[in-house]
Amino acid sequence: MALTLITAPTVEPISLSLAKAQLRVSHSNDDDLIEFYIRAAREYCDGPSGFLGRALVTQTWRLTLDEFPDNEIKIPLPPLQSVSSVVYDDSAGNEQTIDQDSYFVDSASEPGWIVPVDTWPTPLESINVVRIDFVAGYAPDNSGSPIDYTANIPANVRQAMMLLIGNWMEHREANITDTINQIPFGVDILLRRHKIDKSMA
Repeated sequence: MALTLITAPTVEPISLSLAKAQLRVSHSNDDDLIEFYIRAAREYCDGPSGFLGRALVTQTWRLTLDEFPDNEIKIPLPPLQSVSSVVYDDSAGNEQTIDQDSYFVDSASEPGWIVPVDTWPTPLESINVVRIDFVAGYAPDNSGSPIDYTANIPANVRQAMMLLIGNWMEHREANITDTINQIPFGVDILLRRHKIDKSMA
């Protein structure tokens, strides 16, 4: 199994204005640095190598498999928003797209999964012959104007990110031997309740 990022997040879970309010910064001199810390805090939490093992904001990934399983396919990086396509290489090596009416998508479970209506087709006996493109991340709230891209992200996760940002801002000159370079107390506690058990994914 392999995961490939197709479309990276276009927004962050923490806005620049919120981060500056947390930091009590009213000027714009450090905006680029704060935006860098926001991205670093998201990457600490988000994605296949992040602490949470989930996607925080909308992003598109490709799951690549060597074969179809007997039944359901679990989709990593919850929450799952949608499955864009399921394609495979047939016995002649030609790429085939499975009709969306031929499988069910469960986006309510964590992790989400897809299951065939009947059975999965038989792909070429090779590697990387099954490819599933999917959209992951907490869906934005479209009920108001402007769209709130962060409304559905757990508050504990956003608070943990702000603790990280504040720590990095305060100790930006720390060297690698300093204990202040460690993750601030409370960050992992805030995040742990939302962490995906990878043995279940």
